[in-house]
Amino acid sequence: MRPSTLRALNRAAELTRQNRLTEAMLIAEPVILTADSYEGDEIVRWLADHVADFTGENETAETEKGTD
Repeated sequence: MRPSTLRALNRAAELTRQNRLTEAMLIAEPVILTADSYEGDEIVRWLADHVADFTGENETAETEKGTD
């Protein structure tokens, strides 16, 4: 995956966690739509592997671990 694609996806995840879904889509959609089939497959795998990045579940779990 191109570094610019990865940066866009990470930024979209960050915006989504901040409840800024419209901005996240404005960043991620063009990258996803212009990807070739090989990069598209990589994007699908990355999204599946990083669902928690979009939901913020990782941060919640880390915070809960720290409060024990």
